[in-house]
Amino acid sequence: MPSQCAVCKGKGLCGLPSCPITRRFHALKDTRPVSEYMGASPSVFVGSYGYPRVVGGPLMINDTDNPLDWVRQGFSIDDIVSVRSRTIRGGSDLDVKIPEIGKVQEIALSAKPLDVEVAFEKPVSFDINFDGTVTPVGMSGAMKKLDVIDNASVSRIVDRCTSDTDLKATEAARIMFENGTDVYKITNLLTAGLLGVNRRVVPTRWAITATDDMISTSIKREVVKMPPLPEYQVFCGTLYGNTICFILIPSNDWRFEMLERWQKHSLWSGDEETIVVDGEKGLNKSKYSPIAGAYYSARLAVLEYLKSIGRCARVLCIRDISGEYWAPLGTWVIREAAHESLSHPPDRVGTLGEAVTSASQKLGTGFWIPKMGLLKDIRQQKTLFEF
Repeated sequence: MPSQCAVCKGKGLCGLPSCPITRRFHALKDTRPVSEYMGASPSVFVGSYGYPRVVGGPLMINDTDNPLDWVRQGFSIDDIVSVRSRTIRGGSDLDVKIPEIGKVQEIALSAKPLDVEVAFEKPVSFDINFDGTVTPVGMSGAMKKLDVIDNASVSRIVDRCTSDTDLKATEAARIMFENGTDVYKITNLLTAGLLGVNRRVVPTRWAITATDDMISTSIKREVVKMPPLPEYQVFCGTLYGNTICFILIPSNDWRFEMLERWQKHSLWSGDEETIVVDGEKGLNKSKYSPIAGAYYSARLAVLEYLKSIGRCARVLCIRDISGEYWAPLGTWVIREAAHESLSHPPDRVGTLGEAVTSASQKLGTGFWIPKMGLLKDIRQQKTLFEF
């Protein structure tokens, strides 16, 4: 059974006044209380507390808040912590203050950060909260005034998909993704209530997983029509203490299983390691994964790869987290660790046994082998590929 910490991920389920595991994050704060802000707002954030009545607003930082930029620039965990500690989340009741919704949507639409002027109801100071899905923010405060100074610059594809109120959110997400809009932008648009037929503001943590899931489901429908992979492929890569290993198994149907291990004395584990396993068969997954957003992010990355090579496969995914991953940065870490893994040439082998051996060598351990039900099923049943 997973430990309470691995399930909670800092949300306070233990009842303690503050999370003892993430308390050291506070030691790195380098911020002063502020009563107003004038500068860039690269994205928006909507909280989930009290849904359907939600509080949200601009995220404010004179720096990039796109994880792709952090990875490209070689940011360390400490660098990202520093950026996020300085980030301010503005809050306003978006169900009541209709003008604020339009301003928040302008920020979400824009292809570049917009300059804003914000006055807070009282000075905001460092007060970070953690969530296994959302990237943490150092400060937050209720706004009494929000002015957007710039005019939004909107890409043609984003304008097309957000202007069409007859276009379903799933289809809009697919079209934008296929035309080069990254998942972080699509998540912002969904959060701000700019996608779909019956539009409403969506809490950011829900929008992150929903975006991964919508795009994955669309790609799955294409992948299952493709010919099987011609050989077994094994990928492995590490980012910020998150090692992601994929084993791709030739098949003319889609199955996916993911194992997540928090090593002893890693972020959400104590003296004992914590292991969670989940999977799916076919096009639809009926229940939300106990692995949470990490499951959907890793699944999307490998489906992107299969679509790019025009092949179908069954997939085993192992996520192994070491103590190097000391700060909870959000599920984008898993998505980009998976992309890192898949960016390198795979080991190409002819048998399942060779693939398992290759993965164990790359991971430095075979602890995962007896814990994966899909691996057991495949070993017991011959697939059409083997005839």
